[in-house]
Amino acid sequence: MSLVVFDIGNVLIRWDPQAAFRHAFDSDAEIDALMDEVGFYEWNYANDRGRGRAEAVAAIAAQRPGRAALMDGYFDRFGDTIRDKIAGSWEVLHDLRAAGHVPWALTNFAAGTWPEALRLHPELSEAFGGIVVSGQEGLVKPERAIFDLLCARAGVAPEACFFIDDSAANVAGARAAGWQAHHFEGPEALRAALCDRGLI
Repeated sequence: MSLVVFDIGNVLIRWDPQAAFRHAFDSDAEIDALMDEVGFYEWNYANDRGRGRAEAVAAIAAQRPGRAALMDGYFDRFGDTIRDKIAGSWEVLHDLRAAGHVPWALTNFAAGTWPEALRLHPELSEAFGGIVVSGQEGLVKPERAIFDLLCARAGVAPEACFFIDDSAANVAGARAAGWQAHHFEGPEALRAALCDRGLI
């Protein structure tokens, strides 16, 4: 039986990082300019790899000292960025479980913010046979090591894994690791892909 593995951000839970800064700016265009200025997505990727809050803020302070307090606040307001579920994806997940599957999850997530995801969405703790969180492991998608780690932990061969992720780069990384993978663009297409494989 295939092991279905879900990404979490923008597959099961919407990630809206701009939400952490709307208190300070009048428009998302201004927030996007801030993100470009500080290299937000590269900064966040380093956090997902395991960097802690103090080191993350220090990295901003070294390059953009006037933005350090604002970026520090991102951690306090992180919950605002992950409030909304993608309902159709949860329905697919529930149908997989009803069909006898025990899915796993593989997510790029900072170790310090992952507890907030569990607090806001406690269903995550019960939905999966296991969850591999990048920030807790010091490994990130799309690098092969994190895919190999999940296989070892779940006790499955790579070719048995069917991975669902919204990032084309992560999908390519999974395939390079020997996994099957689906580029998530919405719950309906995901359901069709799983039906085609006889998984639901």
